[in-house]
Amino acid sequence: MTTAVSAPAPRVPWLAHMHPAYFAMVMATGIVSLGAFLSGWPRLAQTLVVGNCAFFVILVACLTLRCCCYPRQIIADLFNHGRCTGFFTIVAALGILGSQFLIIEQWARFAAAFWVAAIVLWIILTYTIFTILTVKKVKPTFPEGINGGWLLAVVASQAVAVLGAQLALPLGWTHGAVMFFCLSMWLGSGMFYVWIISLIFYRYMFFPLSPGDLSPPYWINMGAVAISALAGTMLIAAAPQSPLLTALLPFLKGATLLFWATATWWIPMLFILGIWRHLYSNFPLRYDPLYWGVVFPLGMYTVATIRISLVMPNAAFLMAIPRVFFYIALAAWLIIFLALVKVLLRALFKALSPSRRTPAAP
Repeated sequence: MTTAVSAPAPRVPWLAHMHPAYFAMVMATGIVSLGAFLSGWPRLAQTLVVGNCAFFVILVACLTLRCCCYPRQIIADLFNHGRCTGFFTIVAALGILGSQFLIIEQWARFAAAFWVAAIVLWIILTYTIFTILTVKKVKPTFPEGINGGWLLAVVASQAVAVLGAQLALPLGWTHGAVMFFCLSMWLGSGMFYVWIISLIFYRYMFFPLSPGDLSPPYWINMGAVAISALAGTMLIAAAPQSPLLTALLPFLKGATLLFWATATWWIPMLFILGIWRHLYSNFPLRYDPLYWGVVFPLGMYTVATIRISLVMPNAAFLMAIPRVFFYIALAAWLIIFLALVKVLLRALFKALSPSRRTPAAP
C-alpha cells in the first residue's frame, strides 16, 4: 500500500509571496527625503537617508533569500503580467537612492556606483521581461493583464536619466556622451509612457472597472509622467555645459511642461477614483505594499514642481504647490509606514502568543 507524502510546507511563507514591487518603499522614502531637503528640512532628509539605506539592505536580503529558497516563485512572477513589472522598482530604487547620496550627502562616488548598477539591471530586466511577455503562450485577457504597474518600466528608465544628468558634471565624465545617453533615455521613456498610458486609458474607458481592479499602482499613471518632468528639468539645468542640450533647450522646456501638466491632470482624477473605491464602494482600506506606489507619485510631483520653478524663472510662482504637496506626501508616507509597523507587530505578537505554541505531550 502506497502512502501519500504531502509536500513540505514553505519555510517562510510570506517570503514566498513577497511582491516584486516592494522596492517601491525605497522609492517612496527616497523621494520624500529629497522633497524634505529641497523644502528646507535637511535633518529630516538625512534621517530618511539613513532609514532608506536600512530599508534597501533589508529588501535586498529578502530578495536574495527569496531567489535562493523560492526560485520557482521568482520565475512565476516574471511570467505574470500583473507582477513582472514590479521588478522595475529595484532599478528605480537604485536611482532614487543614488540621488539621495548625491544631493543630500554629496557622495558622488556612491551615487555613480548605484547609477551603473541601475543601468545594468535596467537592461537585463527590460529585455528579459518584455521578451517573456511577448513569447509566452498563455496570456491573460486585456483587462486582466494591463495595470498601472506597467508604467514602472518608465519610472525605472527616467530614474536612470535623472541620476545620470546630475552625475556627469561633478564627476568630470565625458559630458557629451553621458548627456546623449540621458537624453535618449528621457525621450525613449517618454514615448514608452505614451504607448502604455494609451492602453491604460483604453482599459479605463471601455471595460468595466470594479473597485478591486483599481489597485494602488494606478497612481503610477501620475508618478511616471512626474518623474519624466523631473528628468526634463535635470537636462535643462545641464544645458549650459552641453552644446547638444543647448540646441534643444526650447524643446526640452516645452516637453517638460507637457509632462508636468499631464501629471497635474491626473491628480484630481486619481483622488476622485480613490473616493469612489473606498467611500462609495466601501472597498476595505488595509496595508498593502503596493500603497508605497501612492506615496512615490505624491513625492515625485512635489520634487518635479520645485525643480521646474528653479530652472524656469517665469514659473517661480509654482513654488506655492510643493509648499502644500510636500506635507501631503510626508503624511502619506507616515500613514503607510505606521500601517506597516502595525502589521509587523501584529505578526510578531501572533508568533509569540502562548496559544500558538504546541502543548507538551502528557
